Amino acid sequence: MPYYVYKIDPPATLSHLGTQDDYQAAREQVRGLRATLGTDDQSHYRMIFANHQAEAERLLSLPRDDRIIGED
Repeated sequence: MPYYVYKIDPPATLSHLGTQDDYQAAREQVRGLRATLGTDDQSHYRMIFANHQAEAERLLSLPRDDRIIGED
């Protein structure tokens, strides 16, 4: 399964930037893109592992749960 790289602009607009077969290549692409972001830029970059592009976009469109670290 390939890794899909996306730029996500508010409000949840997905732009497919590339597809990589190798995790390392996808990670380096995302890190390079994140390094070019300005401090006032609202967009962000993500990579996702999926069977096909439609599944990647569906997974990225799902709301993410808040991370819970430790117990309350």
